[in-house]
Amino acid sequence: MTKSPAALSLTGLTKRFGAMTAVDDISIDIREGEFFTIVGPSGSGKSTLVRLLAGLEAPTSGRLHLRGLDITAMPANRRPTAMVFQSLALFDHRSVGQNIEFAMKMKGVAPEARRLRALELLRLVRLPESYYARPVTQCSGGERQRVALARALGSDPEILFFDEPLSAIDYRLRKTLEVELKELHQRTGKTFIYITHSLEEAMVLSDRIAIMRAGRFEQIGTPDEIYRHPTSRFVASFMGEVNILAVSQTPAGPVFADLECAAPEAAGAFAVLRPESLRPDASAPVTFAATVTQKLMLGSRTQFHLRAGQAALIAEIAAGSGASLSLGETARFGFDPADIAWVQA
Repeated sequence: MTKSPAALSLTGLTKRFGAMTAVDDISIDIREGEFFTIVGPSGSGKSTLVRLLAGLEAPTSGRLHLRGLDITAMPANRRPTAMVFQSLALFDHRSVGQNIEFAMKMKGVAPEARRLRALELLRLVRLPESYYARPVTQCSGGERQRVALARALGSDPEILFFDEPLSAIDYRLRKTLEVELKELHQRTGKTFIYITHSLEEAMVLSDRIAIMRAGRFEQIGTPDEIYRHPTSRFVASFMGEVNILAVSQTPAGPVFADLECAAPEAAGAFAVLRPESLRPDASAPVTFAATVTQKLMLGSRTQFHLRAGQAALIAEIAAGSGASLSLGETARFGFDPADIAWVQA
């Protein structure tokens, strides 16, 4: 049976600006109907990459194929794709309906067909049909975000690109829109390619995540794979708070030098431990003495900042579980070696 082509295939995609390489020889297949998120620090090249994919920048070298069709040189307005920008780029002098209908109008769709489609899209993004005639300037930030989504969907694109669309929205509204965006992806079945600097957004939304660093993908995997099995210290540190312990080899066996305790047989130079893997437990397989230097209540969990030997560590446990531990107190903390992710560098 012949395997169908990927929704979008990148082959050796590179973008240089003078002597600076923003995107460096990236090759990957993005699957049909996938929610694919690219995450990275500022300057990693993620926004340049999505502009290349959307046709807003031309690559220096490499090829881009949409279901097997070479679209490398195809201008953005001829591609069956749409983009939602961080700024949203709505037309403030037009109504909600006129914004949503814009791409359809440019394609010559009849007015009544445009109106019916706009009303359908308003329902899809959970806005009342009465918003059709509302000036877009009278919409809240969350409503404007929904209008931008509806406008992007108005041209019935095969792929939607998102360049940090939720970064300027307050926390509570962002959490609501994350859920709605994930549900929208499931309802439409379209391929979403999403750019963000937020670990939390990437974990909530994505089927797969690509961690970008210096123009390249450092690691690609599911949210669970990247969180639990990072392939480098950079990925481990980028994907949230983490404890990284160096392992030293001694005649007596491996040790965590900073913790001043024996280490399990090492499968790498560094042990990566998430805060939830550490707990106050003198009977754990690996234990050490640690002093509480900070205690933070985080709703459903409590975070402890610890000093153990030369190491500064973070532990997180269910709220109330460590209520008896106080600042300045020294206790035995421990973890299970099975919770370690080993990395070389």
